[in-house]
Amino acid sequence: MNKIVKVSALVLFLSLAYGCATTSTLNEVKATADKAAADAASATEAAASATEAAASATEAAAGAQSTADRALSAATEAQACCEANRASMERMFQKSMSK
Repeated sequence: MNKIVKVSALVLFLSLAYGCATTSTLNEVKATADKAAADAASATEAAASATEAAASATEAAAGAQSTADRALSAATEAQACCEANRASMERMFQKSMSK
């Protein structure tokens, strides 16, 4: 019984100690919470902006890759044409030398 009274007194004391928060303390907590919320909103906005920039960069890279692929195809065709012309000129030279 004595132990129950001591525990009850301790609980009552702690309840009163924690329950007596001042208005200034509550205002400080609210200001901290408001600042945290503003920081979170700012971080969310920055992340959205970064995502948009990344999407734009991806699109630009895809366009550059497409251009590079077309350039490689054109260069391959030009090389094939060059090789065909060289072979034709070689045959013409050999024909003229054999006459």
